[in-house]
Amino acid sequence: MGTISQPPPRPTSRPDAPGPMLRRGPRPLAMHLLCAPTSPPSAGSSTASNDASPGWNPGSATPPLPPGIDPAFIAGVAAYRRHPYRRADPGPTPVLWSCGEMRVLDYGRPGDRPVLFVPSLINRGYILDLMPGRSMLRHLAAQGLRPLLLEWGWPGEDERALDVGGYVQARLEPALADIAGQCGQAVTLAGYCMGGLLALAAAQRRPDLVRALALLATPWDFGAASPEALRALSRLLAPHAAMMALTGTLPVDALQTAFAAVDPASIIRKFRDFGAMPQDDPRTALYVAMEDWLSDGVPLAAPVAVECVRDWYGANLPMQGAWQVGGTPIHPRRLSLPTLVAVPARDRIVPPGSALPLAGLIPGATLLQVAGGHVGMVAGPRAEGLLWAPLTAWLQRHA
Repeated sequence: MGTISQPPPRPTSRPDAPGPMLRRGPRPLAMHLLCAPTSPPSAGSSTASNDASPGWNPGSATPPLPPGIDPAFIAGVAAYRRHPYRRADPGPTPVLWSCGEMRVLDYGRPGDRPVLFVPSLINRGYILDLMPGRSMLRHLAAQGLRPLLLEWGWPGEDERALDVGGYVQARLEPALADIAGQCGQAVTLAGYCMGGLLALAAAQRRPDLVRALALLATPWDFGAASPEALRALSRLLAPHAAMMALTGTLPVDALQTAFAAVDPASIIRKFRDFGAMPQDDPRTALYVAMEDWLSDGVPLAAPVAVECVRDWYGANLPMQGAWQVGGTPIHPRRLSLPTLVAVPARDRIVPPGSALPLAGLIPGATLLQVAGGHVGMVAGPRAEGLLWAPLTAWLQRHA
């Protein structure tokens, strides 16, 4: 029998040489490449040999960059894609309640004060338990609280028929009732981003089950979104109508593209900076962990996508007092329970102007202004001082 010859290894002389590829992101990569700033190739740069591209020999040289592509950005993307970090398996976490694809994970001890964290329907909840030393949930558990994480999961057949109100009525409220029964007490709800709207609605509809409410980077006045965000979201649904009709969901990459379109230059800068960092710097692992989480989103049920774009960003129904869940008008002024409103000052996803009105509308609400961003507030290198510690103190008083 003959032997199978192996291809020669790809050379890695260029800093932007990508191999070996260890991850698929950043998503949507094609859009990032299209938006990357261009610059003319300089003598001696990796783009200087582009005229020889047609004669490139894959076995003898690394392919040159296309003319004008920013090599610093490409090098940053390549460094990210080959970084050795992998999220460690944290081991089995007890499941306190489940329905369809949804699970409620228990990070605490029976008898401690329960706090149910409700993340967005778009991103997975493990940003709150990102990596060793960067886990808000484990930090809270160490302080004597019982953090519970609602993981929405991939929308199955039943979930694809739900709108936002359906998720509140058919998923969040039954989970809340069951958990309160298991714990023998009312539960504190903590909503993050879009999850804060669902938590607020559940708290108003079922005050018998909720002891306190924490709203973390939760939008309310959608008219405060940037013009770029409103334009990107207004164009979100039409190109994907056929896909939504076929699958019942809005694809992940459609959502990622809309978010990236809000400020594409910041993404380019982010990867340029990452590529310039020493790759053995411990900070790079946290960066990669966050980027991996951003690329690990889930599709959005089509009725939810339509409601978010049409009723929230289009008509601004929450701020107008016209948003309803199951026939119940959702009005923050009707809440009568301890509430914390945490607003990150450098949030591009939920601008401060969108989240701040809740602090004025909810009677007696405590406003916590955080000198951080949307994700950095919960998992960044300064998150413990910026959010974890004040949130812990507030929960210990009110949970």
